[in-house]
Parts: sequence; structure tokens; C-alpha cells
Amino acid sequence: MSNLLPEMTDLWLKTINWQPNDLQKSQFQQVYEQVIKGNSQFNLTRITEPIEFWEKHLWDSLQPIVPLLSLAKPQIIDIGTGAGFPGLPMAIALPDSTVTLVDSTRKKIAFLDTLLAELSIPNALTLTSRAETLAKLPQYSNAYDVATVRAVGSAAICAEYALPLIKPGGIAVLYRGNWTEVEQEALISAISPMNGKIDSIDSFTTPLSHSVRHCIYLKKLITSTPNQARV
Repeated sequence: MSNLLPEMTDLWLKTINWQPNDLQKSQFQQVYEQVIKGNSQFNLTRITEPIEFWEKHLWDSLQPIVPLLSLAKPQIIDIGTGAGFPGLPMAIALPDSTVTLVDSTRKKIAFLDTLLAELSIPNALTLTSRAETLAKLPQYSNAYDVATVRAVGSAAICAEYALPLIKPGGIAVLYRGNWTEVEQEALISAISPMNGKIDSIDSFTTPLSHSVRHCIYLKKLITSTPNQARV
């Protein structure tokens, strides 16, 4: 196949202090090929060029990986996963983790089920559901070490989806583009009733297109949690 992803081995290491091994490179390539193959049927992504796919789907998904490397066998939930980003690259990069890919669109989950079977990725599973529905079920509420949310509404809405699903002491990672003081104030107001706080904000630019990105890390405080979270 001529559409090979760039390896970018040195750039991985330089920018996020991590790099994929040979198996992970192969799996990333297979993800790319399958997403492009399924695009006509499932309308998965507008990002189809190899270099752009590497930066905006793979690198962007894994930019927050370093804080997660210290977690022992983390349980991760990716809310609104779409074509599997950022959760699928996370599952590949963190083979000791368990990653639950959640989306309310059944056809996208069907695509991911096929993809996971073809790639033999044993540590990822799928759910067709909405986050606010899962939060009301005891097997999912307060169950995860990490929740990731990319491109699903405002930061406040993303937090309201994520915080009820993570354990006290857990982390929610909100993937954002630009970030404003107004958004930050709205986020603080939204997460306070759910025992959430902003732990840190990472501001950076993507390595090739130099686009502005932010990762907002939320921490769920280790205190009693309201029975009904506003979602």
C-alpha cells in the first residue's frame, strides 16, 4: 500500500517522551488503513492524508500519555470515541490498560468491533451508549481510573459526562483546541458540584501544523460523591 504512515520515531520521543515499538507501529498502520477503508461507509473522518492522520489522530490522541504511564493497569473510558480516537491509540500504546470505547452511534461501534477483531487488540472493548446513561448504572459509575473526551461539546459538558464515570482520585482528560478564561470559569462552576477540580492545564502546539491545543486534566476529589450528577 502506498499510503504509509510516517514513522516519526524521533519526533514521538522529542515531543511526548514516548515512541511506539514495531508492533505498535504496525497496529497504527492497520488502524489507518481500516479507517480509510471504512470511511466511505461510515463517514469516520475527514482526515485521510497519512501525515495529517499521524498528527491529528495518532499524535494528538497520545499527547497526554506520559502522566498515564505511571498508572498500573489503568481502566480507561473514551467517551464519544467516534472512529476510535483517542481511545484506540491509547489501547495500543498502553497494552496493560483496559480501554472502553463508548459512542452512541451504533454503526461506528460496529466498525470498531470489526477493527478490534482484525487487529487482535485484546485490551479494548466497545459500548453503544451515552455517557449520561452509563453514569446511572452501578457497573460504570465511579468505575474508571481515566476518562478521555475529545471534540464532544463544551468543556463543561465534557466534564459532566466524564466525572461521574471515574473513581475518586481518578483523572479526566479533556482535549481542547483554544482555551479561554470564560471557558475555564464555566468549567469550574460545572465540576464543583461533582467534587471535581482542575488539576492542570497543558498548552502546546502540534508538531507539524503548529495548531494550538490544550489538555485539561481534571481530578475527582476523594470525598463523598452526590448520588445524582448533573449530566
